[in-house]
Amino acid sequence: MPPASAPTSASASVLIDSHHHLWDLDRRPQPWLDDPDLASINRTFTPGDLRSTATHPIAGRHLHSSVVVQCVPDVPETEDLLALAEQEPLIEAVVGWADLTSSAIGETLDRLLAGPGGAYLRSLRHLVQGETEPSWLQRPDVERGLAAVRDRGLSYDVLVRSHQLDQAINLAERFPDLAQVLNHAGKPDIARRQLADWRRQVQRLAAHEQVVCKVSGLITEADHDSWTTDDIRPVWDVLLTAFGPQRLMFGSDWPVANLAGGWNRWALTVDKLLTGCAENEIHAFLAGTATAFYRLPACD
Repeated sequence: MPPASAPTSASASVLIDSHHHLWDLDRRPQPWLDDPDLASINRTFTPGDLRSTATHPIAGRHLHSSVVVQCVPDVPETEDLLALAEQEPLIEAVVGWADLTSSAIGETLDRLLAGPGGAYLRSLRHLVQGETEPSWLQRPDVERGLAAVRDRGLSYDVLVRSHQLDQAINLAERFPDLAQVLNHAGKPDIARRQLADWRRQVQRLAAHEQVVCKVSGLITEADHDSWTTDDIRPVWDVLLTAFGPQRLMFGSDWPVANLAGGWNRWALTVDKLLTGCAENEIHAFLAGTATAFYRLPACD
């Protein structure tokens, strides 16, 4: 992965949300939203909703562009997101889904890349967090699929829970030439303050230079009703030490973040966490790392 670039006068005010979701329930169901605990976000969310919601600046920067991420293991959803990206200026990249276990994965990726909005496909993701097989990412058919992703110049978004971080470490060891980003910092157990094992595994993962990390989804791993910045800070400190600001990127995980305070409260928290960071570090975290990893357009 190329290093995050230094800020220019044009890019110094740019804020990129490297991880959010969108869904239109009239067009495509999201079965996971049937959980009663998710009732408050069981509705359609559009780019316009994100614009009107994401108003709090971080380090004086306002939302400029975004990376939209798949929700369901469904190629048609990815096609929808790619077509939307072609029409929506806010979206600069798509993290999609295709069946890594399929013998036809290469053909599927080629079709997506050649289809409407295909140039916006920059990475793939699978919800490994929901897989019960302890070494799912190391299955031969999955590794064949990951090789197809790599061979097409795409990256891979790693979604695992903290107890699955060994799979992410093995993936990094076995695919040193596949750019990888850990989603939601590996989902540390913030609510119960059980961070010791997570810390050790994240430090091991961070030793692999091709791996970067999204600082996203943390508030939904904390107590939704009572979390404070002090609950998030120990995780931030571990990530900052392990990866360094040049390999971290801001993500909101909106609208899932609405379950625990929303985009603006998370932005306010990040603003506090960045206190004491140098301007080049802030730029890397808020724009540079995401731009390099997802190969986003340079800001004019």
